[in-house]
Amino acid sequence: MSRFLFVVPPLTGHINPAAAVAAELTARGHEVAWAGRPAIVERLVGERPRVYGCAGPDHLAGRPPQLRGVAALKFLWADFLGPLAEAMAPGVAAAITAFRPDVVVADQQTVAGALVAERLGVPFATSSTTSAELTDSMAGMPGVHSWLTGLLRELRQRVGDPAATHDPRFSPLLTLAFTTPELTGPYTTPETDLRFVGPALAARRSASGDFPWQWLDLAPGTAAVLITLGTANTDAGGRFLAESVAAVRARTGRLRAVVCDPGGLLGAVPTGPDVLVRAELPQVALLERMSAVVCHAGHNTVTEALWHGVPLVVAPIRDDQPVVASQVVGAGAGVRVKFARAGREQIGAALDAVVTGPGYREAARRVRDAFRAAGGESAAATYLERLAAAAPVAGPLRQSPHSPTDRAPTERDAHARQ
Repeated sequence: MSRFLFVVPPLTGHINPAAAVAAELTARGHEVAWAGRPAIVERLVGERPRVYGCAGPDHLAGRPPQLRGVAALKFLWADFLGPLAEAMAPGVAAAITAFRPDVVVADQQTVAGALVAERLGVPFATSSTTSAELTDSMAGMPGVHSWLTGLLRELRQRVGDPAATHDPRFSPLLTLAFTTPELTGPYTTPETDLRFVGPALAARRSASGDFPWQWLDLAPGTAAVLITLGTANTDAGGRFLAESVAAVRARTGRLRAVVCDPGGLLGAVPTGPDVLVRAELPQVALLERMSAVVCHAGHNTVTEALWHGVPLVVAPIRDDQPVVASQVVGAGAGVRVKFARAGREQIGAALDAVVTGPGYREAARRVRDAFRAAGGESAAATYLERLAAAAPVAGPLRQSPHSPTDRAPTERDAHARQ
């Protein structure tokens, strides 16, 4: 039995894949704990996880909806991910000291996990929940690359091991990429043991919630599509969602859509035979019934759709989304439209193409087959087990197998939770 500490940000798309891997490790008899925001982790992981609370926000807030491109990237790191790392560092250190993991599994953009683990001499693996970091997306922006490198260097000086030189976004020992080359295309990384495992969906594959499944049976013979902009864009997508709904309603009898609108941006759009609007959806379960997905090119939504062989219409907004959208188009599995400009005509034409054009579905199925062969959470758990087995038996924070710290959780552990 080994111990694994998952360090995660307060972002749904980053926690969900880790939750599937953690569940697999637990099923194999290992101990798992989390460092992050307790309320967020508990909501997504379930089963009363052991959570060591870390300071920081509960979500990405304060970014102007209109921010795009380099400005959005700089905001993400300078105003959210960088401060998040410093805020989480004391909690991560306390979690490592209390839980004494054999391996820390650090989210790629939650660099507090990597930096604190390296400072305390604990092996860590990287959980790469977006394939954007596997591409040289900053090759044409040397100034931005230099700026980010400097920001990471300064963070290391404050909370990590100043003598270390590797990129903290990539563990020198193991990086788990929740995708495959069939989607990413050519890729490049710093020195790491990179393992493509495909999507990890087990934690949510059986969840169906209270969705009115009978609605999908109201109009047999039409193609069902999912329209979603994810959980981090609830303030930016009102116009695009409305135009997407209009595109579907212009094809009544041929298309019907399930729309995810957690921010209520569409207002009182009535549910009818062609459009169903919900604030929350059992997305993974729903994708089994879909013919296409219209989305923002968020990595989780893209990989979940392609896991089911469903082609996409992608309208990237910011962050890693333009890179992921390019990967979808490059794989032949979808059509890209402009988020800020596409109207019902462009969105409708893109939907017509992916729903009726067999090439897009064939390409989506090729990626699906690669995803399923990669092994998902089972493969990820096996790689982590191998890393734990190869880790030093004793280290700065390890004690003998019979030490007082090797025990079941007690009430004292609860004080680590916030």
